[in-house]
Amino acid sequence: MGKTSKDKRDIYYRLAKEEGWRARSAFKLLHIDEKFHILKDVTRAVDLCAAPGSWSQVLSKRLYEDRKNDDVKIIAVDLQAMAPLPGVIQIQGDITKLSTANSIIEHFGEKKAQLVICDGAPDVTGLHDIDEYIQSQLLLAALSITTHVLMPGGNFVAKIFRGKDTSLLYSQLRIFFETVSIAKPHSSRNSSIEAFVVCQNYKCPEGYIPQMINPMVDDVKLIASATESEVNKQIIPFVVCGDLRGFDSDMSYSLNLDPDSTYTYREVIQKPISPAYKEILDKLKSCSIKHSAITIDHQETPTDTESKS
Repeated sequence: MGKTSKDKRDIYYRLAKEEGWRARSAFKLLHIDEKFHILKDVTRAVDLCAAPGSWSQVLSKRLYEDRKNDDVKIIAVDLQAMAPLPGVIQIQGDITKLSTANSIIEHFGEKKAQLVICDGAPDVTGLHDIDEYIQSQLLLAALSITTHVLMPGGNFVAKIFRGKDTSLLYSQLRIFFETVSIAKPHSSRNSSIEAFVVCQNYKCPEGYIPQMINPMVDDVKLIASATESEVNKQIIPFVVCGDLRGFDSDMSYSLNLDPDSTYTYREVIQKPISPAYKEILDKLKSCSIKHSAITIDHQETPTDTESKS
């Protein structure tokens, strides 16, 4: 009997295969809807980072096939192409581009979406701080395009990675939505740090002008000054400082940053007065002196053979 992976032992993995869902993640959206009823009365929905399409499949089933309503329009956006679904229009585009937002609105006939969902996530590294940071930037990109395409009173659902900044994220989303909840569907594994923000009743701050924000590429100062809105200047600077292009503070690097020159060692300008490691260095120095004394003493002591001779 061959080995069985953890996925194949999972009940939701098996149910997804039996019920015809493209991935087990379909149950996460279904469970969120059971609690928050985000699909109720929705006729215009957008699925960001949609591939391979399990969340779009839920929208297709619940909004288009079950209701048999020709007014239902579902837009799935992703850089990658995916297999077609009934009632789902695919846009192969970048969610950080204004052209993608305009294309979504054109498909809705100049109207805006009632629901925007995003189950996108980066390739997980296993380093929680890095994964959480990249996921937060993806969420910010999803929120940026949502401010363009979501109608007032609409809802927004997106994946997050839980961490020490979750409360800050909550405060930031409350600027744009009347109610923000952080949900953990029971189809999401307990061992996973993922959760989902369920943002309800979109209320754009008065005077705010929707912008596309990609802080991993764009200069925040330029974004803040791109419009004349004072509200934008207050909201935009909440992005994380720094990005993955700089040094990792948990790693060691060579100080010879210029490979064409020879590194020259320099003494520190101000040595610490009482460093935490001084006691350890003193103990190591003391042990080294004692060890040297024992070695010298052992060499000077004649052996039994030498004494007899």
